[in-house]
Amino acid sequence: MSVTSTAVTIRVTEPGGPLVPQRVAISTPGRGWVRVAIAASGVCNADIGTAQAGGGAHFPVTPGHEIAGVVAELGEGVQGWSAGDRVAVGWFGGSCGHCDFCRRGDVVHCAERKVPGLSYPGGWAESVTVPADALARIPDGMDLFDAAPMGCAGVTTFNAVRHANVPAGGRVAVFGLGGLGHLAVQFAAAMGYDVVALARGPERENLARKLGSHHYIDSTATLPGAALREIGGADLIISTVPTTAPVAELITGLRIHGRLTLIGVDGGSIDVPAAKLVINSQILTGHLTGSALDIEETMRFALLHGIRPMIERMPLEEAGDAVERLKAGKPRFRLILDTRSPISRPSPR
Repeated sequence: MSVTSTAVTIRVTEPGGPLVPQRVAISTPGRGWVRVAIAASGVCNADIGTAQAGGGAHFPVTPGHEIAGVVAELGEGVQGWSAGDRVAVGWFGGSCGHCDFCRRGDVVHCAERKVPGLSYPGGWAESVTVPADALARIPDGMDLFDAAPMGCAGVTTFNAVRHANVPAGGRVAVFGLGGLGHLAVQFAAAMGYDVVALARGPERENLARKLGSHHYIDSTATLPGAALREIGGADLIISTVPTTAPVAELITGLRIHGRLTLIGVDGGSIDVPAAKLVINSQILTGHLTGSALDIEETMRFALLHGIRPMIERMPLEEAGDAVERLKAGKPRFRLILDTRSPISRPSPR
C-alpha cells in the first residue's frame, strides 16, 4: 500500500498506558475498504475498556466506534460510494457476509463481526479505514456531530424500541436518563408510545418531559418497578443504566406479555423468579446495536422527528481527559471528539 500523508491518531502503545496523540502514516485502503476523513468521534462507555488496553490487546490501540466524516478514498472493488459522501460508522464495523447470521441480515451477530477500535484502529483520529459494508449514509440535513452517536447509542436505543412489538398506544418505560436514555425517550415518544422516564432525583423531570416523556418517576424516592406497577405497568422497560442490580425489582413493573430489554450492563448477574416470568408471559432480554442499514434508518427517523443527541464537544487531543470524565460519571449525555478544533468548544445545545 502506498503512503499518502499522515493524520493525528490517539493511541495506547502499551498495556495500561496513556492515550497519546501521534502522527500516523495514512495508507491507501485495501480491496473492499474505504478511508474516511473524520470530523466527529464519540466517547462511549464501551470505549473505556478499549482505552485501558489490557495485555491481550494488539498494540498500538486506537479506540473509537461512533464515527462521522466524509469518504476520502476508496479501495479496489468498492461500489456504491464516492469520495465526498458523508458517512457514519458505529459499533458494527463489518462482517463476513456469508455465514447464516449474515445471510439472514443479522450481521451484528456474525462470528467474524468487526468492531472499530478492537478489530482495527478506531475513530479517535483524523482518519480511519473501514470495510465498505460498515458505512452508513448520513442524510442531508443532519450535522456530523449529531450523526456520530447514532452509530452506537442512537441505533441501539432505536432498535430496542422498534423491535419490541409494543402494541399501538402502549407504554414504554426508560430506566436511566443519560447518554442512552435521553435518546430512548425521544425515540419512544416519536413512535407514539406513552413514555415513562425513570431517573435519579426530582431535578431531571423537566428535562424528561422536554424530551417527550409523559410521566416521570424519581428512582431515589421510590422503588421504580413498584412505582411503575402503581400507574398500570409498562409493556416495555428499557434499562440503560450500566448495572444489573435494579433489574430484579424493575421487572415487577412489567405488564402481562411485557418485555424488559437490557442495554446497559455490568459484570453482574440477575436473580429473577422464573415462575413470574412464566405466569405473566414476560420476556427478559438483551439487545446489541444494529447494522449499517439500521444506522441509516435511525438517522432518517431522527431527522424526520427532530431527534438529536445532547452532546458536548472536546478536542481530539483531549481524548484522555474525555475518558476520565466518562469514568467519573461527569458528562450527562454524549462526549464527542472534534478533529477540527484544537480548543474545547461547547455544543450549541
